[in-house]
Amino acid sequence: MVTRYLIAAPLALAVALVAVPASAGTTQAQCEAMPGQLRAASTAASAVAQQRAAILIDTGVKLCTDRAHDEAGKKFAAAAHILGVDTATLGAPVVTAGQ
Repeated sequence: MVTRYLIAAPLALAVALVAVPASAGTTQAQCEAMPGQLRAASTAASAVAQQRAAILIDTGVKLCTDRAHDEAGKKFAAAAHILGVDTATLGAPVVTAGQ
């Protein structure tokens, strides 16, 4: 029983670390559309949420400039989470992991 746990636990951890959320992938079109959409959505949020989201959005824009689209997608998704916005409702194309 203990042997199964010692084998299964690291395997489960490895699978969890490799899995990429669907919102993490982004394309050039999303890099162009998402920052403006997130900034527009931030007007309804509190000042603290706006500030935190703005930092993530700016970081995402810089990552897009450096062609690190996957990392930019993660920053945009984090900003959307802080703002309480679903990225699927922003109108940008959704890219799933593996595409």
